[in-house]
Amino acid sequence: MTPEQVVQANLDAYNTNDIEGFMQYFSPHIAMYSFETGEQTAQGLEAVRAIYQPYFKASPKLHSTILQRTVFGNTIIDHESITGRYGSDEILELVLIYEVHDHKIDKITVLRRTE
Repeated sequence: MTPEQVVQANLDAYNTNDIEGFMQYFSPHIAMYSFETGEQTAQGLEAVRAIYQPYFKASPKLHSTILQRTVFGNTIIDHESITGRYGSDEILELVLIYEVHDHKIDKITVLRRTE
């Protein structure tokens, strides 16, 4: 799979609330970061699962739409519009920077729209 295909498959699993499918595209060393602060927000598969498993369960209508995607080698930059978070109709816009190595996502940096 190309890096773009890996990220798309991960997003497809996200959009169907498939935690196992979602998790299979992460490296065991997955690290998540906040763009604004540079702070690491999760490290490793168990930490990521601990965030997303309850999130998926509480968000049965969760859906992310790609507004724009940039593919730059092994880096995929998605501007996403997310609805259905915790049953809310409120739209959350994020930019996610995915780094893919050996067919797995091993780093995600998240930029939140703050307005």
